Order: sequence, then structure tokens, then C-alpha cells
Amino acid sequence: MSDAPREATINRCLPTLSRDASLAEVRACFLHDRFATEQAGCVIEEAAWGHAVCSLELDSRHLNAQGQPMGGAIFTLADFALAVASNIGEAPTVAVSNTIDYLTRARGTRLVATARALRSGRRLGFYQIDVHDETGSLVAQMGAKCYRDG
Repeated sequence: MSDAPREATINRCLPTLSRDASLAEVRACFLHDRFATEQAGCVIEEAAWGHAVCSLELDSRHLNAQGQPMGGAIFTLADFALAVASNIGEAPTVAVSNTIDYLTRARGTRLVATARALRSGRRLGFYQIDVHDETGSLVAQMGAKCYRDG
């Protein structure tokens, strides 16, 4: 597959997400993030410029051999929240560095990731993403640096 059709698919709606995009518009755009939405089951709960809340209902596909949510599932949810928060009202943005700390095991069957911009510049963005379980415990925290292409 050539890179041209793939890039056209990837950038299909991100330039159109204005700072005042509705939740429905954001959800429609990010349905194209098929790994997070179709494979992992991530859902956008809130979305605004520099802010996103995404959730994940845990099931057997998300669990490791010990029956706990896999680090990759938690990372995917945090990364998806980052993608939403960093691409609303901005030039297309990609993460260039992510650091995640897993603080405690998750309890229950639902995770919620909240992403917020610490600094959103013209070319670089810095974000913090907190992942909580359904008891309210902070399960993981991600710091991310992003690059804007525009």
C-alpha cells in the first residue's frame, strides 16, 4: 500500500476539528482511529480544546495472564485521550514522547482517562493524562510531548 492513500485516510478529518467542534463531530472523526475504537473499545466521553475524557469497559481481551488489565490496554486508553485532546482546534498533532507510570492495579471493569494540556504551543504540546478505575483510584499517569504539523 502506498503512503499517499494511507496519509489521506489518516488526515481525513483532523484539520476540520475546530475548537468549538461538537462531541458528535469529534466522535465521528475519531471513529477512524480504528485500533482504539474498534479493537480496544475506547469511547470519547468529553472533548474540548486541550481536554478529553475517554473510557474503556474492560473485558477478557484487555486482561493479562494474571487477570489484570494489560499495561498496553491502559496505555492505549491514555494515548487515545491524548490524541483527542491534542487534535481539537490544532494542526494535526502526533505524540513524539510518552512516559507512563502504572501506580496501582485497576479495580472494577471500567477505566477513565482524562487528558489536559499543560502547554499547547504552535509546534509543541505538553499533556498530562490521568487514568482512574471505577473506584476513583489513580491507576496510571502519562506525560506526553506532541508535535504539530502545520
